[in-house]
Amino acid sequence: MSGHSKWNNIKHKKEKADAAKAKIFTKIGKEMAVAIKAGGPDPNNNSKLRDLIAKAKANNVPNDNIQRTIKKFTDNNDINYEEIVYEGYGPGGVAVIVTAATDNTNRTTPEIRSYFSKYKGNLGTTGCVGYLFEDKGVIMISKEEGYDEDALMEASLESGAEDFNADEDVFEIYTEVSDLNDVRDALEAAGYVIESAEKDKIPSNYVTLESEDDIKNMQKMLDVMEENDDIQNVWHNWNEI
Repeated sequence: MSGHSKWNNIKHKKEKADAAKAKIFTKIGKEMAVAIKAGGPDPNNNSKLRDLIAKAKANNVPNDNIQRTIKKFTDNNDINYEEIVYEGYGPGGVAVIVTAATDNTNRTTPEIRSYFSKYKGNLGTTGCVGYLFEDKGVIMISKEEGYDEDALMEASLESGAEDFNADEDVFEIYTEVSDLNDVRDALEAAGYVIESAEKDKIPSNYVTLESEDDIKNMQKMLDVMEENDDIQNVWHNWNEI
């Protein structure tokens, strides 16, 4: 789940991919369906679909599965998923934004509401926490690739990135959302292997949970949301470290 450490989110999903690859790809497949409906099945002309293909590959989904899914949602116009954004508070006042892709809001909305209430939070109204996050493009490049930090930072900034950060395991490159694809394309053309390139929601502040009960409830809420096939992303401002 996305929070202040998106790299931990990526690693977490990769670990789960070995045990639950089908569930992860079900989520990505729904995002593909929405992207294809909005922009067509050609990733060369549909940047969102291209990003999702990269996301699927980063989660070890075979290319044959990806192509079958694209064909499925291209050929079958009866499959319709609606994108919905939910906002609320987790335990201890943690701000939470959930995005879902569903073919049945009468199923999905009560489920998400129950997750908030069961784990000592509450589902709020649209906009109640959205102002606490800023949309950014975030590109991740693993340090395991052995790239020179100064050279990568220079290439990133010259390509239009607005910020660069070297974390323990990864290089984080931040862009305006509108510049994400251009920066990614420029870095790939320069020979860099992109681990992830996605639109992210960056919190303006973070909440540290002091109570053991709040910590347990927050983690349980994130875990059950991870298991729900309708939920695509969860952003929060919980300072987990």
